[in-house]
Amino acid sequence: MTVGILINPLKAGSVPTLLKLEKALRAEGIETLLEDQSAMLAGMGGGIPAAAFSRHVDVAAVIGGDGTMLHAVARLGDFDKPVAGINIGTLGFLTSCTDAEIPHFARALAAGRHTTSVRMLLRATVYRSGRPAQEFTALNEITLARGETGRLVSLRAMVNGEMLNHYRADGLIVATPTGSTAYSLAAGGPLIAPGAAVMLITPICPHSLSQRALVLSDDSVIELSAEDRDKAPMLFTVDGRESVRIGEGDHIDVRKSEHSFHLLRLEGRSFYEALRLKLGWQGV
Repeated sequence: MTVGILINPLKAGSVPTLLKLEKALRAEGIETLLEDQSAMLAGMGGGIPAAAFSRHVDVAAVIGGDGTMLHAVARLGDFDKPVAGINIGTLGFLTSCTDAEIPHFARALAAGRHTTSVRMLLRATVYRSGRPAQEFTALNEITLARGETGRLVSLRAMVNGEMLNHYRADGLIVATPTGSTAYSLAAGGPLIAPGAAVMLITPICPHSLSQRALVLSDDSVIELSAEDRDKAPMLFTVDGRESVRIGEGDHIDVRKSEHSFHLLRLEGRSFYEALRLKLGWQGV
């Protein structure tokens, strides 16, 4: 087995954790291969681009946290193999273990004591003048929201070619089940189990209380466009990273990606455990 490792270069403690992980994996007879930027930061040679991992490694290990995992989706590209998150801090929704659990993680990986949670990805295409201009992949959500204006904005949402609604709000979120625990949850959307075959539309601070979150089948095609009265451009973001201006005449096509994200889970770890820990559910 070969594990490819990439880190968040801006996160304190990433390099020491990388060295710790590499040592633990090698102790279990597992080969390692570093992403080129991670190798440079660690003072090592021989790294390769993360986009090449799919041809050279069996598992990708991402050191940082949930935000680093989201950025790894773009960095890894079409990577249909297990991805493990090593969180520097407390357990997150997308991470497999913490820094302190690395020896346990290495032993479990060597013994095959883990599972894979297959997560839906979104494919979002920005159209300008009726033609595709840019394409993005999201694990959590895409967002179309107000940009330089402090006022509410007007958006139109269509589903499978049929008008859904005209929204007057701060913006609109289209989320996966994985993303239901992120921005959508903060905006009042429901929690959804990761294996559910659905997509979620959640308005951000809507002008009307009747405009609620809506759960759709995952084979839906959603089209979003700006209808702002003062023609001010809106901002389109993908998992909180890319930021693209959307103006009059542009629209965004959102649908389920043909690829999936394979999140590695250690035995005994689950989405429901993460909910209890992160949300502080104690029962009665």
